[in-house]
Amino acid sequence: MALWLWTLTLLVGLGGSGVGLRTRKPDSFHSETELNHLVVDSATGGVYLGAVNMLYQLTADLQLVQQASTGPALDNRKCTPPIERGQCHEAVLTDNVNQLLLLDPPKGRVVECGSLFKGICALRLLSNISTRIFYEDSSGEKSFVASNDETVATVGLVSSADPGGERVLFVGKGNGPHDNGIIVSTRLLDRTAGREAFEAYTDHATYKAGYLSTNTQQFVAAFEDGRYVFFVFNQQDKHPARNRTLLARMCKHDPFYYSYLEMDLECQDPADPQAPFGTCLAASVDPGRALYAVFSKDSRSGGGGGLQAGLCLFPLDKIHAKMEANRNACYTGAREVGRNTFYKAFHGEIQCGGHTLGASKSFPCGSEHLPYPLGSREGLRAKAVLQRGGLNLTAVTVAAEDGHTIAFLGTSDGRILKVYLAPNGTSVEYGSIPVEINKRIGQALVLSPDLGSLYAMTQDKVFRLPVQECLSHPTCAQCRDSQDPYCGWCVVEGRCTRKAKCPRAEETGHWLWSRGNSCVTVTGAQPQNMSRRAQGEVQLTVTPLPTLNEDDELLCLFGDSPPHPARVEGDTVVCNSPTVIPSTPPGQDHVTVSIQLLLHRGDIFLTSHLYPFYDCREAMHLVENLPCISCASNRWTCQWDLLYHECREASPNPEEGIVRAHMEENCPQFLKPSPLVVPMNHETDVTFQGENLDTVKSTSLYVGSDLLKFKELVSMQEPGIFFFRTPKLSYDASETLPLHLYVKSYGKNIDSKLQVTLYNCSFGRSDCSLCLAADPAYKCVWCGGQSKCVYEALCGNATSECPPPVITRIQPQTGPLGGGIRVTILGSNLGIKADDVKRVTVAGHNCTFEPQWYSVSTRIVCVIEASEEPSTGGVEVDISGKLGHSPPHVRFTYQQPQPVHVDPKQGPQAGGTLLTISGTHLNTGSKEDVLVNLNSVPCNVTKFGVELECMTGPQPQVGEASLEVFYGGSLVPSPGVVFTYRDNPVLRAFEPTRSFVSGGRSINITGQGFGLIQKFAMVVMAEPLQSWRRRREAGALQPMKIVGTDYVYHSDTKVVFLSPPVPEEPEAYNLTVLVQMDGHHILLRTEAGTFEYVADPTFENFTDGVKKQVNKLIHAQGTNLNKAMTLQEAEAFVGAERCVMKTLTETDLYCEPPEVQPPPKRRQKRDTTHNLPEFIVKFGSREWVLGRVEYDTRVSDVALRLGLILPLVIVPMVVVIVVSVYCYWRKSQQAEREYEKIKSQLEGLEESVRDRCKKEFTDLMIEMEDQTNDVHEAGIPVLDYKTYTDRVFFLPSKDGDKDVMITGRLDIPESRRPTAEQALYQFSNLLNSKSFLVTFIHTLENQREFSARAKVYFASLLTVALHGKLEYYTDIMRTLFLELMEQYVVAKNPKLMLRRSETVVERMLSNWMSICLYQYLKDSAGEPLYKLFKAIKHQVEKGPVDAVQKKAKYTLNDTGLLGDDVEYAPLTVNVIVQDEGVDAIPVKVLNCDTIAQVKEKIIDQVYRTQPCSRWPKAASVVLEWRPGSTAQTLSDLDLTSQRDGRWKRINTLMHYNVRDGATLILSKVGVSQQPEDSQQDLPGERHALLEEENRVWHLVRPADEVDEGKPKRGSVKEKERTKAITEIYLTRLLSVKGTLQQFVDNFFQSVLAPGHAVPPAVKYFFDFLDEQAEKYDIRDEDTIHIWKTNSLPLRFWVNILKNPHFIFDVHVHEVVDASLSVIAQTFMDACTRTEHKLSRDSPSNKLLYAKEISTYKKMVEDYYKGIRQMVQVSDQDMNTHLAEISRAHTASLNTLVALHQLYQYTQKYYDEIINALEEDPAAQKMQLAFRLQQIAAALENKVTDL
Repeated sequence: MALWLWTLTLLVGLGGSGVGLRTRKPDSFHSETELNHLVVDSATGGVYLGAVNMLYQLTADLQLVQQASTGPALDNRKCTPPIERGQCHEAVLTDNVNQLLLLDPPKGRVVECGSLFKGICALRLLSNISTRIFYEDSSGEKSFVASNDETVATVGLVSSADPGGERVLFVGKGNGPHDNGIIVSTRLLDRTAGREAFEAYTDHATYKAGYLSTNTQQFVAAFEDGRYVFFVFNQQDKHPARNRTLLARMCKHDPFYYSYLEMDLECQDPADPQAPFGTCLAASVDPGRALYAVFSKDSRSGGGGGLQAGLCLFPLDKIHAKMEANRNACYTGAREVGRNTFYKAFHGEIQCGGHTLGASKSFPCGSEHLPYPLGSREGLRAKAVLQRGGLNLTAVTVAAEDGHTIAFLGTSDGRILKVYLAPNGTSVEYGSIPVEINKRIGQALVLSPDLGSLYAMTQDKVFRLPVQECLSHPTCAQCRDSQDPYCGWCVVEGRCTRKAKCPRAEETGHWLWSRGNSCVTVTGAQPQNMSRRAQGEVQLTVTPLPTLNEDDELLCLFGDSPPHPARVEGDTVVCNSPTVIPSTPPGQDHVTVSIQLLLHRGDIFLTSHLYPFYDCREAMHLVENLPCISCASNRWTCQWDLLYHECREASPNPEEGIVRAHMEENCPQFLKPSPLVVPMNHETDVTFQGENLDTVKSTSLYVGSDLLKFKELVSMQEPGIFFFRTPKLSYDASETLPLHLYVKSYGKNIDSKLQVTLYNCSFGRSDCSLCLAADPAYKCVWCGGQSKCVYEALCGNATSECPPPVITRIQPQTGPLGGGIRVTILGSNLGIKADDVKRVTVAGHNCTFEPQWYSVSTRIVCVIEASEEPSTGGVEVDISGKLGHSPPHVRFTYQQPQPVHVDPKQGPQAGGTLLTISGTHLNTGSKEDVLVNLNSVPCNVTKFGVELECMTGPQPQVGEASLEVFYGGSLVPSPGVVFTYRDNPVLRAFEPTRSFVSGGRSINITGQGFGLIQKFAMVVMAEPLQSWRRRREAGALQPMKIVGTDYVYHSDTKVVFLSPPVPEEPEAYNLTVLVQMDGHHILLRTEAGTFEYVADPTFENFTDGVKKQVNKLIHAQGTNLNKAMTLQEAEAFVGAERCVMKTLTETDLYCEPPEVQPPPKRRQKRDTTHNLPEFIVKFGSREWVLGRVEYDTRVSDVALRLGLILPLVIVPMVVVIVVSVYCYWRKSQQAEREYEKIKSQLEGLEESVRDRCKKEFTDLMIEMEDQTNDVHEAGIPVLDYKTYTDRVFFLPSKDGDKDVMITGRLDIPESRRPTAEQALYQFSNLLNSKSFLVTFIHTLENQREFSARAKVYFASLLTVALHGKLEYYTDIMRTLFLELMEQYVVAKNPKLMLRRSETVVERMLSNWMSICLYQYLKDSAGEPLYKLFKAIKHQVEKGPVDAVQKKAKYTLNDTGLLGDDVEYAPLTVNVIVQDEGVDAIPVKVLNCDTIAQVKEKIIDQVYRTQPCSRWPKAASVVLEWRPGSTAQTLSDLDLTSQRDGRWKRINTLMHYNVRDGATLILSKVGVSQQPEDSQQDLPGERHALLEEENRVWHLVRPADEVDEGKPKRGSVKEKERTKAITEIYLTRLLSVKGTLQQFVDNFFQSVLAPGHAVPPAVKYFFDFLDEQAEKYDIRDEDTIHIWKTNSLPLRFWVNILKNPHFIFDVHVHEVVDASLSVIAQTFMDACTRTEHKLSRDSPSNKLLYAKEISTYKKMVEDYYKGIRQMVQVSDQDMNTHLAEISRAHTASLNTLVALHQLYQYTQKYYDEIINALEEDPAAQKMQLAFRLQQIAAALENKVTDL
């Protein structure tokens, strides 16, 4: 594309031939992909570009040298490199965005990092970028440098850790969703001590985000200063929510990051100091040691008008000083003060204070004993030196030129601003370069090594631009006006240059800086002018005159004369006048000639001056009629020669007969004509005077005018007095004509000042009054005979009396009785002046004349007076005694307006109601005379006529307002006519809250007071965002107001609007949506949110334009389909008929088409494809035609999809049955007829299965959406930490929830409580002795009676007792593990370790994982687990559940599958909770539910907002149904229960005949008060009633007990038939599985996705296992896999999955538990490496997830692999994390009870423990046995003999 955007005009040289200019385009380079980074080699000037998938090496003038491809490649952000298709199934071709591009010239290499493969980097040759010298993608997480998210910035710096030391890479990056969490790191660039390039410099040379940190960073820049390296980044804090710009500093040689310090940078807006700029967009450091940064803020919310950008500078000296002050304040200040100011960077709180003075100086790079990493909220503030509105500043670089500072700023609209930064802190934008319009300038704005060029980058182009364009300014003035600090005028070379390019710039006056506002200028000349006929010298004063030496030659060039040497005298230059002077231009009396001063033989122009040469001979012709005055009065020295009648140059000694210069009053002249006005068409005598006429002969004078072509002889009446007679002159174009008369003598003009005015009386005076109103000087009279206005001398019968006045019409013709309105009377001869109007009467009443509205002769305006009664009459005027009457048809009527009714009667307080006022005579007067008020508030009259219409204004208060109508200022009576102002309408809610930009969505507005409103509108105010960068080049966006008037008024409380369409790019505008209701405007905003517009969805057209319809659903795909649309609103059509919507998700739409192919909307005759019906989707106002639909009669696509799974169930079953029947037929030919019957039944069975699969698939698609919405509505009731640990540790114990650790009861008498507690604290100290605790545990484990259950319980007690010191607990666990591992390794059975919890340490590990993963469960994994649980519960309860057999229609467990097709119907019952005063609550139940099941569902719905633990039990409530006047108590078993022998069926709603919509009453009643038959809950608990002879059943009686004792005919056939039918229902497992698949996958993803924030405990323990495997040389991956699986997934996750009530406040029903067990088993299978071979004999539960197991296995493998490649969690980090948990939760646990329970074990095995302690040398040293004896004495209250 031609670069027409701008051109640089460069001056290439000044030769002898003159100045040559040439136009030059900037050098540029175009990339095929988006550019990311640009760097320049300071040695060679070569340019290196990092782009998407490419690297480029260019010359300084942007010519391509080398290029290298870096992508795309197979990758996925979640996968760990190297990427293998078999290991990373999600891998797709992914672009490689360049994240880092740095040069290392000393080593001749380039560092480049991309977004592929977790941000791995490579080293390339600086001389040839296509040559890669280092790349390693299998080093794991330690080599992940950059972010693999292209939206997360990465910055870096290559430097030496020590002067002359090894080269290292400093990196700063944000933490993307799939990153490794490292924020700042130091990386090697060479292999050192076993570490590869790009690994961390040391184990401590990285900073990771805190595990609980919610802050996000976006890095901007990195730079170095001396021993320090700096990072600039933005941080989005969430608590409190705000954006901070931070500057971080650390020492380069600091392998432990002790020196890390960060502080805030704040750029203040001088116009609004309270709202500083928030986000730093770019930063740069200049040679003057200052940090320059550009910031932005969006001030729309504050009324600031959109985007604001600013430039701030922070001197590095001030930065260092402030940082040192901060360090010193933290080290030596008070801890309380420091808590508010200082914090631990990336983590949380930090402990300041307590260090000696001077610690910061003694340890300039920090130390281990000093607080680190240190963050300070006290930073530097600076005021912006430059602000810009409406755009973003995107890049900055700074240069210095001759001590001046210049900033170059890139903008978001494709320009580079040039800014001069003055020493006083101000800034001036002196120019801008349009680089590429509306293309954002990239952050990389780099100066060339010689500082002469600037490299700028847009999306896909890079440009080389000159920093200055001095040579493009050919003159000093243009050079000066450019105000470019780079430029100045080089005097000796005569061109605009940089100072360094001017040879004698240091000499005074030789280089004139452009901002000095000076050029070499001639400031004065002596003489100031010269006659063209004279000769002489001209002295020019020149400022500033450059110093000249002997070699400098100065020439004068005067006009076209040859140059001659000038003479320099001080600051003046003397030149000779020219010999040849150009002729004087016509109409002028002088000519200006340029004087040029030239240097060096005329090559160099110095300055010029325009010098005037005057011509007196031309001066006399400037004013034709005044030759002498023109000559003598001009600015030159000219004189008038009276004798020769000519103008000549003044002489020093003038002779006689000369009028000297500037004495024009002595010129001969004629003046003062009389009269000054001359009538047309009449000869008039004109006299005038003459002066200075001694040399003029009066007998030869003529006067005349060239305009009117006349010439008359002049006569002299007396000396000095002359006269002449004019001919009859005429001129019809205007009333008057000014005439300038000449006077000539012998053909030569004598100065004449004679000017008269010619006038015409007839022009514009059509009647007498107009004629007589003319200026008296014109002497116009009304000539009766001619009936026209003429000059008085032209009329013989002139009259001074005008005819009587004539009235032609009046307006208005009616008026109110109160008068006060203006009446306009039009006619002729209505007076000469206002005073002529003596009286006006209208309809017999006086009318007060208003002179200000009077128009001569034609118009009279008067104000009528009041009339007592209605009347009609004419109009009479008295004009100076002459009366004028109106003709009969011109009459005026007095009448009384009478408003009687107003409609509507009420409206909103805000006004805007259009009132219609009806009555009589309301059209009296005119619209201007009527004023309508409502309680003194004007109602603006919009229509005047028989009815009045006016728009009400806002009232200060509501209530009745009397209607006040004024005519002419008089109030007319309107008794009882009132209008009522009501409260403005209130908007309470609206839904939906979004619309697509194409509009047309129904927006339901609910509120109150809508009935008052006449006119509704939905108004969208679209204000363009100046910051928005449009993707296509187009004109500027304009503000818009879109008014949508499509609405339907439903009631006083509801209005439905159709959202109006808005511009297609909603992100380009600030959209404000209002509802306009008459005069009331309401923002469409509630507490729930603001109405918003989103971009329209996109749909994918059908492949080849045709969708083959092979099943009962049409599937359309797209994006954002449900962003502003619901299933109920969306419409789809096949041809002319509707396609019934079934499912709508973000990316998919399913609808059910008509059974028969409908015709197309538009039939095509020729193309058969176009005769297929179109598939049309309609969302609101917009339609999409996705293609056409071709119907097919093939087998359902659903069955085909399910066919991959169903053969595992159906085919074996069908084959078995067919073979059995066939064998039976072979054995007995007599059963042929029976076989045919069975065969036909099987065919019917197959058909029914197919239909069922179709139905289940359709239901599945609908259920998926309902299920997601259902689960999203409920909150997640996570248990508090104590309850969680109680349930995990102690609920499985033999006492269950009665366990003493859960109840918290300390079984010690009150009298001994203080002593015992003190002893327990001593016992706690004893447990904190590692020697004691390890000996204690070993002793217990050696006891035979110490069972596995006791070990588990003991470990849990120990966990609680040591919870306050989890670091110590972890150390004990680690020690015990090392011993355990050694035992298994020695026994050569390492795989068996951790398989079961047979040791204390294994249970300690379980508890440790439970503790460390609680927060992760709460924040991340808990939500998908809870949704999975709720989804299973919802799915199970949707179908019948047998209360006795615990089997359900919808389940995942085949043993829990209800094997009969139970008929049932869903019901919705309305439940009223007694004594709680709430409205009836609808509850969904089934008519086959038992009463206990109904109670549970009701309780679940009624109390859903409360924790489950607070719900009433089903047994504690009574359910009543009141179908009529009587109330019936519903219970599971009562006297009405159905009996069959000894079998009794549990009552259901169907039993009681409860129907849909019935009202049930739930009341809480004590168990003792309930009827006997209602005290029972579930059948399993009814031991009193369920005696041997009274067996109960619910839905299905047990198969082996049906009709016991009766002979079973055809038993073989019946059994097989029963079995077949039971297995048919296995298809329900598939339906349930498909419905729940999304929730199962989400849970697995949350648990097994390494991309999420992996809890530190997992990484820490897995690394520990890896270390031990390496230590014992265990290379079998299976062993390590088993260890990890047994330590985390099987030990923790399976436990939580099977027991959701451990983490959530929920009740887990047995049927739900059965499905959870299937998922848990699947999870366990996924964690094993053993391949399970499936067959038809495999359990259905295994078959169900057979297809997914391989995917889940891969997830587990990737999870373990990803954790292995993560950055190691150090002991320090782990201890910090554990300390946080201890500090947060220990206080809530029953620690004393745990210690007391632990002591019970001490008491039980007292002697064994004492012996073990006495045998241990370490224990002997610490007297541990003695301490235990003391504790025993205190606790057991016995005297010890010690």
